[in-house]
Amino acid sequence: MRYFLEIAYKGTLFHGFQEQDGVPTVQGEINFILKKLLGHDIVSVGSGRTDTGVHCLKQFMHFDTPKEIRDRANFIYRMNRILHHDILVRDIFVVRDELSARFSASSRSYEYHVTRRKNPFLSDFAYFYPMPHLEIGRMNEAVPILYDYTDFEAFSKVQTEVAHFLCHIKKAEWKEVGKEQLVFYITADRFLRGMVRAIVGTLLEVGRGRLSKEEFRNIIQSKDRRNAGSAVPPQGLFLTDVSYPSSIFI
Repeated sequence: MRYFLEIAYKGTLFHGFQEQDGVPTVQGEINFILKKLLGHDIVSVGSGRTDTGVHCLKQFMHFDTPKEIRDRANFIYRMNRILHHDILVRDIFVVRDELSARFSASSRSYEYHVTRRKNPFLSDFAYFYPMPHLEIGRMNEAVPILYDYTDFEAFSKVQTEVAHFLCHIKKAEWKEVGKEQLVFYITADRFLRGMVRAIVGTLLEVGRGRLSKEEFRNIIQSKDRRNAGSAVPPQGLFLTDVSYPSSIFI
């Protein structure tokens, strides 16, 4: 049977989601616990990767097992009892065997948090960016330019193994949260490695008046990562949602 796990995690102590030899990862921790509970090796597939230090409020992964998990609530309880304290299993679902946590997803959503005032209680969850002349209105004027394009190679990490750089951005905007915090929201069908952090870093340059809207457009058209702004740090980034057609769940 194929199961989907819905998970959340604080990424500070992990080298990203994807399992790697010799370092702690979210997928590695979960696979280890699933093997202990089910009694056989687990090969899981995540809905996507997150980098070192990136957090997650909602993500999915699938795995196969010949064993039926009849008491799902008890299984979730047992997993959470022995999982690392920074990982949470929220739910488990039975799905059809041909469905994939990665390829069946219709969209992913991220948030990036910026604080303009130093706050030790936000150091793991927001980027401290104390620039005094940062205009959110200027950044939101540039954001709709993203909708005009589907090739975002300019915002992708170099030497990444992807077949193409096409992404369809469905929503993007900046909002002020209180007097000292800004949050960037973005939703797309898929994201390239480092894409959100590169977009945020470039938009912050727009917000400071160091780039114009037309220069922002030219960066996208160039398809050259060297022309975009620096990637912002990972701790401000949250994967907040992965959406699927409701028909996939049994």
